[in-house]
Amino acid sequence: MRVLFISDVYFPRVNGVSTSIRTFREDLTQQGLATLLVAPQYAGSAVEEGIVRVSAAAVPKDPEDRRMRWGALTRTLDALPQGSFDLVHIHTPFVAHYAGVRAARRAAVPCVATYHTFFEEYLHHYVPALPHALGRIAARHFTRSQCAAVQALIAPSEPMRAVLTDYGVSTPIHVLPTGLPADRFRMGDGAAFRALAGIAPERPLVTYIGRVAHEKNIGFLVQMFRRVLAQRPDALLVIAGEGPAREGLREKVAALGLTPNVYFAGYLERDSALLDCYAAADVFVFASRTETQGLVLLEAMAQGAPIVSTAELGTRSILLPGSGALVVNEEETAFAAAVVRVLGDEALRLELRERGRSYARSWSSATMARRLKEIYQGLTRASPVVAVARASG
Repeated sequence: MRVLFISDVYFPRVNGVSTSIRTFREDLTQQGLATLLVAPQYAGSAVEEGIVRVSAAAVPKDPEDRRMRWGALTRTLDALPQGSFDLVHIHTPFVAHYAGVRAARRAAVPCVATYHTFFEEYLHHYVPALPHALGRIAARHFTRSQCAAVQALIAPSEPMRAVLTDYGVSTPIHVLPTGLPADRFRMGDGAAFRALAGIAPERPLVTYIGRVAHEKNIGFLVQMFRRVLAQRPDALLVIAGEGPAREGLREKVAALGLTPNVYFAGYLERDSALLDCYAAADVFVFASRTETQGLVLLEAMAQGAPIVSTAELGTRSILLPGSGALVVNEEETAFAAAVVRVLGDEALRLELRERGRSYARSWSSATMARRLKEIYQGLTRASPVVAVARASG
């Protein structure tokens, strides 16, 4: 079987979508499936086998992302040899979605989409002039329309499937999270991260890793951290990652007088420095309200980082009893108290580390890829779907 992946984002743009695509493609290859990824061209992006880069323009107010040019994208897809793919898998809802649906119809093959992004809580951050209530209505209409254009959907978590069902989506939905590849369990060097950043070996680190974006609710973590400092003035909040909210967060940190107590680590190389950053954490903190899964939590567990987190939407599927995490409400006093408790209790930290690493191993990426392969096989066997695609194309 040959699968065409198409996405509006991919490495070197670091986020959960990029990670999910790479993880699934690597495991599907091991299981005998051939995949081709069509993704935007970024400045300096390397030539990689199995990836076709498409000319892309800058996205206003978002220096990280690129918007594939429609003409270049459709020409790229039309140039693929006839019969070169048996199924299209769309990973993002922008230009890639419409081009992917078009390509599948022209080739008379099934089309599946993964719903990675919870737009209802995402849209108003990037279109602030749009009233929140109106944005929710628009996001739901937009989602229903796109979901109706494909033959199957992948939801990264059960709560995300429930959201789509509540929207009135009737397309079949398969719950399939992104798993962890074996290399995520290779232990990072926490001492190396501290040495490189000039952080004292004994200083307590409260760490966030992920996209530095508005919807990640990092501002809450900064506010909460003031209460941690009241009891642990030696603590340091580490914010690792890049994103459009970074400068605003820097300004917020300065306005609160926290500059000496917050370290912005920026982008970290995924296979080296990022693992070191996870391993250096005394507590990993997370409070996003919009995660469709929350893969970063599993990565933190794999590195033995004790977790204090809220459990909203997709993260509820990960932060189960015995997962190596303290789950708290989004309330500054309670969240800070949990962080201080972990920092002050070595036995608890060790217990959370051991539980987290054991729990993370149950989320094997190879297992998830086998399930995805079965979904693909079921779709390609559904000859009526292909017949309909031929008739409409």
